[in-house]
Amino acid sequence: MTTAFRRSLLKGIALGAGALLLSGAALAAPQEAQTEPAAEAAPAAPVVKGPQVSIKTSMGEIVVQLDEERAPKTVANFMQYVKQGFYKGTIFHRVIDGFMIQAGGMNEKFEGRKTNKPVKNESNNGLSNQPYTISMAREDHPDSATSQFFINVADNSGIDYPNYKGSGYTVFGKVVKGQEVVDKIKGVVVDDVRGMQNVPVTPIFIKSVSVLKGDKLVK
Repeated sequence: MTTAFRRSLLKGIALGAGALLLSGAALAAPQEAQTEPAAEAAPAAPVVKGPQVSIKTSMGEIVVQLDEERAPKTVANFMQYVKQGFYKGTIFHRVIDGFMIQAGGMNEKFEGRKTNKPVKNESNNGLSNQPYTISMAREDHPDSATSQFFINVADNSGIDYPNYKGSGYTVFGKVVKGQEVVDKIKGVVVDDVRGMQNVPVTPIFIKSVSVLKGDKLVK
């Protein structure tokens, strides 16, 4: 994908239109009497602090683990929309296989909804736009994200901090269940609709977004 083409796609991750788990390898201490090198201990995945949210779509369920430790303002912003029931009835209005799937801003008639105050950009949090991470969509100004989000379907580290105009797109969680649903969505047929590009021909609805608790949590 050329740089110019990717820049044109970034314009589509705008309001108008998992965290990356970092773990270090823990090496076993060498023993003097050993003739063979000690085996490496399996790295333990760090526990991500934050709610798990179920996004039920017309193509299946996606569960995301939010990282409120590394993206506290962004997670709080997203959760405010969840608690308001804002996302019910909205659609995935932009799908680009090899890039991302975007949702959270409008219904099937491409009507927007009144949003809350924009959230401060937190892209400088060490998280990367890797496959199956969830990030905030925004306009060109870093601090312009409101309700729209996207799920990366490729290595999009080119939009990490500070790679995009000295800033980046804020990653605030990752998909922990339903990766196959993301894969189905990214492969749907798209077309240009009402001046918008890469719109699924058959609308993909968000039926509900809710917080998981107890035995519903993905382990």
